[in-house]
Amino acid sequence: MQTQKTINYFYEYFQIFIGIVLTSLGLKAFLLPNGFLDGGVTGIALLIRTQVDINMSYLLVFFSIPFLVLGYFTVSKRIVIKSVISILGLALFIHFENFQTITNDKLLISIFGGLLVGSGIGIAIRNGSVLDGSEILGVYLNDKFGISIGKIVLIFNIILFAITAFVVSVEVALYSILTYIIAAKVTDTVIEGFEDFIGVTIVSRKYDLIKNAILEELGVGLTVYKGSSGYGTKGIQEDFDIIHSIVNRIDIKKMYRIVQEIDQDAFIVEFDVNSVKGGVLRHYINKKKNKKLNKTTS
Repeated sequence: MQTQKTINYFYEYFQIFIGIVLTSLGLKAFLLPNGFLDGGVTGIALLIRTQVDINMSYLLVFFSIPFLVLGYFTVSKRIVIKSVISILGLALFIHFENFQTITNDKLLISIFGGLLVGSGIGIAIRNGSVLDGSEILGVYLNDKFGISIGKIVLIFNIILFAITAFVVSVEVALYSILTYIIAAKVTDTVIEGFEDFIGVTIVSRKYDLIKNAILEELGVGLTVYKGSSGYGTKGIQEDFDIIHSIVNRIDIKKMYRIVQEIDQDAFIVEFDVNSVKGGVLRHYINKKKNKKLNKTTS
């Protein structure tokens, strides 16, 4: 048990290290030499760097301190410790590495700089660490005032890019916005995964036919709950199975078609799924064996 725990810790920190390398590569080889910005604390450090001749690594650590202190009172201590290690690691990489500028094309700088920075931040967050403190500010203000974290980070970056347009140039601000949008999208993709899953709950009197059709035609796992209807105006209670399954977004239309061909009055609830592990999902079950399956779990 202890050995497995040690291996898991090592694997987490190894992935955080990969995230640090990718982020520092995006900063040193693309954004920093060309004066482009990203969002958040990294963007603040990059903006200050365009005005004063101070090492980027010092600025990054300095502007991260208030957010880490705030994080000490708002998030778990383990996340704060990991974040301190990660930010110091990123600062050291930026200070000592010597990546050469890869391109002078502004569009490529924005795209690939955002891609690398977003990948690195996403990998770090997925392993319980933060490379940019603006997310911690979002958590704090959300807890205090109920404002969504996404809106807080967006407002934070709007102010940052407005200052950039005034202090540096409108062109740099526009390219920096493009960098931020790409980085944010890549970060979300890394955190949530490349596969997009949808959860579906189906309530129908023809549950047995629907259940078999889903197994045979889609080849996905499903879970069956015991339910009953008749509450309310009808007053007649009837027991039946409630079907719950998770499918790839590509297959959602086929799922609806299967259900509606059997029961047009079926009640279907669809919801987004951010993370799925285990069960009969990643690899669709062998359709030849579906007839032997009366019930599986997803």
